[in-house]
Amino acid sequence: MRLALCLILACVAATAHAQPPGRKAGLALALQLSYGGLKADLLAEAEAMPDTDYTFKPGPMAEVRTFGQVIGHIASSQSDMCAALKGIPNPMAGRQLEQELKTKTELVKALAESFALCDDVFASTTDENALEFVRRGPNELTRASVLYGLLAHNAEMYGIGTVYLRLKGIVPPSTEKQTRPARGARK
Repeated sequence: MRLALCLILACVAATAHAQPPGRKAGLALALQLSYGGLKADLLAEAEAMPDTDYTFKPGPMAEVRTFGQVIGHIASSQSDMCAALKGIPNPMAGRQLEQELKTKTELVKALAESFALCDDVFASTTDENALEFVRRGPNELTRASVLYGLLAHNAEMYGIGTVYLRLKGIVPPSTEKQTRPARGARK
């Protein structure tokens, strides 16, 4: 329970950076803003890695994923969670994206498709329905709990991906955004 609360607070804190000053963010807006930021960062991360480095992994251990497998894992888990929340069959069910997809083009397409599925879920989330219970396996959780779980997973996967990028000498998208001068700022 403490871990879930910490993850929720971390996502809400991350959301504070994504909104203009003085704006109130309820539960739904906090979820939507966090999702939008992570979506932008994950898509930019996937684009930043050259196609030839999608097979790169930061060590010889068999259990470590390649960069491409990290992207495939994100697409697969997002499709599963968002299809369940929409009450539709998972369009990627039965597929092993981490093993099947090999090229940057295939993996970025799968990632974009998983985001398209999740876009509707986050956009249709309101402060009211965020507290409705949904079935996840044998359990019932609030919609917000499932979405915060997805956000926490995506944040973790983004962090893992940044290590791969840095090992290849590429500045991660979130770092690049922080170091860019603001629009209209004087140099």
